[in-house]
Amino acid sequence: MPQLVGRQELAWQSALTAAQAAMAKADELKIKIHVAVVDVAGLELAYLRHNGAFLHSAQIARDKAYTSASFGMPTGKWPEVLEDNPALKLGFPHQERFIVFGGGLPIEHQDMLLGGIGVSGGSAEQDEACALAGLEAINS
Repeated sequence: MPQLVGRQELAWQSALTAAQAAMAKADELKIKIHVAVVDVAGLELAYLRHNGAFLHSAQIARDKAYTSASFGMPTGKWPEVLEDNPALKLGFPHQERFIVFGGGLPIEHQDMLLGGIGVSGGSAEQDEACALAGLEAINS
C-alpha cells in the first residue's frame, strides 16, 4: 500500500486572524484597504474590506496574495528581479494576476509555503505594513 504524504495547510481561522490584523493596522494608519488571504493553491480563505475602500483595490489585493503564494516571495521584490533578467521582464508582466509592487507577502511556516496575503488601498509601503501586521498576528 502506498504511503500518503501529509501536508501543512493554512487554516481559515489563521487566514481570518491575518486579515483582521491587517485591517487593524490600516485603521492605525487611517487608510481604507482590501485584504485577501489565499492558500498555497491561490484559493481565497479570507477577504475583508473597509467601507469606502477603492473599488479597484479589491482585485489588486487578491492578485497580490495570489502572486505571493505563487512564487513565495513579496510582490515588492519583483522590480529588482525583473530588472536583472530581460527575458523575465518581457514575459512575466503579461501574466494574468501578476503584481510587481508592494503589499503582497508569502505566508510560510517552518520553511513551508502555505499561502499569501495581499493588501491594497494605501501606498505600497502602507499596504506592506498592513500585510506584515497580518503575518505577525499568525506567527506570534
